[in-house]
Amino acid sequence: MTNAKRKRGCSIPNRNGYGEFPILKATLFVLLLLLCALWFKRNQLTILCPNKTMSEAIQDPPEKTFYDDPTLSYSVEEPMKQWDKKRSHWLQLHPSFAAGASDRILVLTGSQPTPCKNPIGDHLLLRCFKNKVDYCRIHNCEVYYSNLHLHPKMDSYWSKLPIIRSTMMAHPEVEWIWWMDADAVFSDMEFKVPLDRYKDHNLVVHGWSNMVYDDSENKSWTGLNAGSILVRNCQWSMDLLHVWAQMGPLTSNYAKWGKILTSIFKDKPFPLPDDQSSLIYLLSRQRRKWGAKTFLEEGYDLEGYWIATMGKLEGIQNKYDEIEKKARVLRRRHSEKVSVWYGEMREPYLKWSERRPFVKHFTGCQPCSGDHNPSYKGDVCWKEMERALNFADNQVLRNYGFVRKNLMTSSVYEVPFGYPRD
Repeated sequence: MTNAKRKRGCSIPNRNGYGEFPILKATLFVLLLLLCALWFKRNQLTILCPNKTMSEAIQDPPEKTFYDDPTLSYSVEEPMKQWDKKRSHWLQLHPSFAAGASDRILVLTGSQPTPCKNPIGDHLLLRCFKNKVDYCRIHNCEVYYSNLHLHPKMDSYWSKLPIIRSTMMAHPEVEWIWWMDADAVFSDMEFKVPLDRYKDHNLVVHGWSNMVYDDSENKSWTGLNAGSILVRNCQWSMDLLHVWAQMGPLTSNYAKWGKILTSIFKDKPFPLPDDQSSLIYLLSRQRRKWGAKTFLEEGYDLEGYWIATMGKLEGIQNKYDEIEKKARVLRRRHSEKVSVWYGEMREPYLKWSERRPFVKHFTGCQPCSGDHNPSYKGDVCWKEMERALNFADNQVLRNYGFVRKNLMTSSVYEVPFGYPRD
């Protein structure tokens, strides 16, 4: 090579034809691979959840919890031991969930795993689920829908027990599991459950003390209704679910319990045990153990029989409109997120007026199978379900600027400013 070429910075090619820095290039390539590996290790959770970075993603500490115990069972057949301790330990390791846990609710509902026989059954179940999703969004509740039987023998009304048990374990951050039957509908979307009233109780169910506890003619298998119940996420509830399930179809004593219950509840129309009469039996026969922590709610419609307000919803809506015509603050347009606040502002005006039923339960209608109680004539069940669902949906829809023209139509119109006065 000449001196001129050296001055221009030309290198001497090696015998393989590569530059004179093969080791440096190889080193850089290896470093690049290491950097890629480190990046992937650090961001593997972000890759699975592309909308969150590692600092934003909900993380699970490496310390062992009850989830790491291979002997722990989710089955309602197996007793749960030391659940309060297990749950408390998990919350300590997840402090972001521990904050505000005492007021956290998960609404749990579900239906059968097969399609409905009733031609409009699936449509009605979908609308009933939408109704629950709307309520949960307004009140910042979680919601879970199950369409499976977690135990092959626990179907129909018994299917709620296994799923409540599993949900308690899947959501230790939740204080209350609120089971609602598929055919139960929220019809007052502003009403907030008074959890402070239940601070000393673990089970809340709509019912009447004299029909549950008194040994008299008033004792009835309908003394309470298990279609809408609040269950605290605690050891007491785990024990109750386990004992309660033993009266159901998963044990060999199922028929025996049927005879016992029909001998106690003279108005029970069928011989096999059901979840409702079984719960009443446990509360009344072991009142100190189970009844002391159970709140029988009579103050509002935690579960209201749909017949009681049949034909009244339009009138109730007119009364609410009259209140808003007089109270300017209630006519103000607002976002959906502050609906509960407006509900609280409305309370003083409701002292002298009939209020919306909180929950309407269409017991006996069987919207999926269509095999409704024969005493309900024709299609009255389906019409009343549509009316109740539209009544509730109007309360939601108004925040989006529209309402229905009447409770039996899907036709809507834009709400004018100052509605309902103008």
